Amino acid sequence: MTRYGLVCLLLGALAWGQAASPTATPAAQKPPSPAGSAQPGAAPAATPGASEQPDLSKIPPDQPIITIAGLCDHPPTDKAAAADCKTVITREDFEKIVNAIQPSMPQRARRQFATRYADALIKAQKAHEMGLDQGSEFEEHMKLARLQVLMTEFGQATQKKASQISDQEIEDYYQKNTAEFEEADIQHIYIPRVQQPSATKTKAAAAAAGKGEKKDTSAGEQTMKAEAEKLLVRAKAGEDFDKLQAEAFQVAGIKIKAPTTKLGEVRRSGLSPSQVSCMDLKKGAISSLLSDTAGYYICKVGQKETPSLDKVKDEIRGTLISQRMQEAMESVEHSATPTFEDAYFGPAPPPGQRGGMPMPRPMPPSAQPPSSGPK
Repeated sequence: MTRYGLVCLLLGALAWGQAASPTATPAAQKPPSPAGSAQPGAAPAATPGASEQPDLSKIPPDQPIITIAGLCDHPPTDKAAAADCKTVITREDFEKIVNAIQPSMPQRARRQFATRYADALIKAQKAHEMGLDQGSEFEEHMKLARLQVLMTEFGQATQKKASQISDQEIEDYYQKNTAEFEEADIQHIYIPRVQQPSATKTKAAAAAAGKGEKKDTSAGEQTMKAEAEKLLVRAKAGEDFDKLQAEAFQVAGIKIKAPTTKLGEVRRSGLSPSQVSCMDLKKGAISSLLSDTAGYYICKVGQKETPSLDKVKDEIRGTLISQRMQEAMESVEHSATPTFEDAYFGPAPPPGQRGGMPMPRPMPPSAQPPSSGPK
């Protein structure tokens, strides 16, 4: 248990180190001398043999691959016996550790992991000799380490079960949700709901606000609504959408350049609720005037198509895995309800915020569903 928890912590440190510094030099290697250092900004010099992968087929399972001289469970007291004190880890021993934690660990990362693992064994033995693995505090650490391992195992087991999806289930999902995958080339015009006040009006509005007067935007709203209705007529008459968009911003008093009207190929999930109805239009059709709290919209539909099942098969698989993982996690979380004494912990945090318990979360799923938003 001690060694397994130790390996979990080492693996986390290894992953963090790789993410933070992909080209970091392993601890077992010495950095290059200043005379051979590359200029700032230059690519790091290649380590001789670093790109060569060992031929693992020549290494039998019982062959030692890590030998730590001077480390043994019961260090001898006489010098003659001390010379034979060593810890030997075979390929089979080492790969059992790796496969239990991260079977997909790349070969190039295993030396770095082995270096840290050997260093940890040496320091752990020294801690044992100092009696640091005794007492209630150590036992509490071990309880938390056990929880960490169990949480990780639960997450991995849940993901494995959730990943067992048949081709028939994928096809059924596709048939029931074909509309989700439909893609359309859409243009839209955005007309702000309210006009931006001019500099003079802004000063007057600020003065009025200082006197406690309520800001009146009704005139600007009426102007923009009338403008939106005019632009709709012109859009249906065939005028260029980008030209109409620029005019909408000009009337609204917006000084920045108007955005492009081309949204590209999008799905329903890539549109705001106020514009989803655009997906129901036929090719070449222009919508009515759509609106939400931000303003008004006019959309035009171009080419429409629905990708084949083969093109979205992996996406559906990822979606189903995600759904099943969420359902499984929610089921477990709802199976028991903890309560906390406010007199001790203080008031509960707002919804969506969690406390800061210093305990790692389970390992996240390795398969994430692809985005179903705009391309």
